[in-house]
Amino acid sequence: MKLKGILDYDCTNYKKPTLTLMFPTCTFKCDWVNSARVCQNSSLVNEPDVEITKEKIWELYEGNPLTQGFCFQGLEPFDSIVDLYEIIDFIRIEKKCNDDIVIYTGYERDECKEDIEKLKKYPNIIIKWGRFIMN
Repeated sequence: MKLKGILDYDCTNYKKPTLTLMFPTCTFKCDWVNSARVCQNSSLVNEPDVEITKEKIWELYEGNPLTQGFCFQGLEPFDSIVDLYEIIDFIRIEKKCNDDIVIYTGYERDECKEDIEKLKKYPNIIIKWGRFIMN
């Protein structure tokens, strides 16, 4: 799986401590401000890609007794949909873990109808929808 980064302990993106995966691509749908594209994840664009296996992700999660969920965020998880499904399926089905999974996306709900239907089979998926809007 290709990522831009991973935080094995993150307390800023969700109410519980999470293992946070930063996905590697984005179609940059967010607003233009002062003739410049604004993105809260713009610093990730130039970061090198990191290759990591789902087993290694699980090892990091399971090895930290403080983490209580997963956070998937920018660049854009839904632009890496195959990897997104693969890691969720691995966590839910293979590892039988129902801890919170939070997905931050710049898409609106109506732009992801098919993806939502596929995700409905998994319990406890929280999706934070919408474009980044400065201030």
